[in-house]
This record gives sequence, C-alpha cells and structure tokens, in this order.
Amino acid sequence: MFSTLTSLDWFPLGLSLKVAVAATLFALLLGTGLGWLFARRRFPGRSLLEALFMLPLVLPPTVVGYAILVAAGRRSALGAWLYRHFDYTLIFSWHGAVAASAIVALPLVLKSASAAFAGVDKSLEAAATTLGQSAFSVFVRVTLPLAWPGILAGTLLAFARAMGEFGASLMVAGSIPGKTETLSMAIYNASQAGNDDLALMLVIITSVISVLVLALSNRFLARR
Repeated sequence: MFSTLTSLDWFPLGLSLKVAVAATLFALLLGTGLGWLFARRRFPGRSLLEALFMLPLVLPPTVVGYAILVAAGRRSALGAWLYRHFDYTLIFSWHGAVAASAIVALPLVLKSASAAFAGVDKSLEAAATTLGQSAFSVFVRVTLPLAWPGILAGTLLAFARAMGEFGASLMVAGSIPGKTETLSMAIYNASQAGNDDLALMLVIITSVISVLVLALSNRFLARR
C-alpha cells in the first residue's frame, strides 16, 4: 500500500479538484440567482421551470451527458459554430467535465439557496427598507448574509458531487490519461485493469475528501 502511494499519479486528483472548483463556482452563481428567484417571485410556469433545473438531480448521469453531446457536440449548431469560428470543442476536454459537473451539481445549490432565502425574516428586510436602504443594498447587507450559511452548505454538497461525477463527464470529456482522467475515472480504470491496490488508494483519498466536505456542510447547516 505504501509503495502504491509513493508511485501514485496525482494528475487525476489535481484535475478533479480543478474541475470541481470551476463547476462549483458556476453552480454557486447560477444557483444563488435562481434560488432567490424561485423563493421570492411568483410567475406563470415557475414550478415547471424549477423542475427543469432540478431534473439533473434525478436523471441518470448518462442522460445528462447525452444532452450535452446533443447541445454542444460538433454536429450541433452551437458546437459547429464554436469549432468553425474558434477552433474549440467542449467534447473530450476538461472543460466538458466542468460543464457536466456543473449541471449535475446545480440542483444542490439551487435547492439550498431557495430554502435559505425563503427562511430569511422579511421583517428585517422591511426594517432596512424603512431606514432608506435600496433594494440592492437590502439584499447585500441583510438578505444574503442571513441566507449565506444555507447557501454555503449547499455549495459544499455541490463541490462533493462535482468531485465524484463520473457518468456525464465520461460521455462528454472521456477518460484520457493526462488530459481528462479525473479521480473517479482513474478508480474505474484501475479496477478494470485489475490494479486493486491503486483503486483502493484512490477510493480512500476520495472518501476522505468527501467526508471532510460533508462535515463542513453539516456544520454550516447547524449554524443556520
């Protein structure tokens, strides 16, 4: 086991962290905005729209990956345009893994943010308004700080989900050693190759990171 650790290729871990951070930032920004919208605004089709954004939480990851291929592959209008004008493709690149991870992690931030914004005491916002604060100032100084622990807890869960993403990322980015092979893909490849020591070591590393992230998430939820 020790010899496996010393000879371990750390690229999959580094790539997984990079992909998870980028995907989580995207999910945080979009999920916070959508969470506020669904918690504070009522409009026709709201429930349907929210269900569509929550869909990746219940769909098989391969379905999400296939949807990305259809939407951004070279045969799609968007993919063909990007390749023709910028010589760029999302497929078989680590950017594809970011896109897949962000989509599957988004519902976790969205749901947590929506619940956090719904739980903010509106009387505090009204009091700030009577003191002459603008709507934006009330949001930044009152609403967001009160909702932030819940949002952060959801963000940590999204990070853990992005770290462990496999199915959608495999379909979009592939598993190219030294290029798109994340930690979860390295575990699968090691297992398929019969390298049980390597697979076990990678599983332990993944589990330790996940436990730490979940513990932090629970702490922020308790604080909220």
